[in-house]
Amino acid sequence: MLTALLIPYIFFSLPSVIFSLFRGQVGQWIAIVAVVVQLFFPKHFREWFELPAAAILLIEVPPNLIAYTFRDNWVGLFICLGIGCYLLQEHIRASGGFRNAFTKANGISNTLGIIALVVFPIWAIIF
Repeated sequence: MLTALLIPYIFFSLPSVIFSLFRGQVGQWIAIVAVVVQLFFPKHFREWFELPAAAILLIEVPPNLIAYTFRDNWVGLFICLGIGCYLLQEHIRASGGFRNAFTKANGISNTLGIIALVVFPIWAIIF
């Protein structure tokens, strides 16, 4: 499931204000509710809820070295660039070529969104 790659991408590219909010008490409460719901009510824990819960846990759990040093450094940008390039390559391959990526249903919006995932880290590395 390629959408799971967006979780580390969001972790490394989330703005500092929002990251600090989720890293604090708000994130701890959201994480504990997500864990309790998943453990004690697995039938109510739908598949679409797993990725947001994983994102909150990934923001809340890592040590400060990873959470603050790698995020605000070129390491995080290169990880985001790698994820974006991989998602773009897989999208083009699944579409049957670059031309088909723009002509299939939802092709333009999906392709432009994935291209934005590649452009953001390049823009941040340059500027």
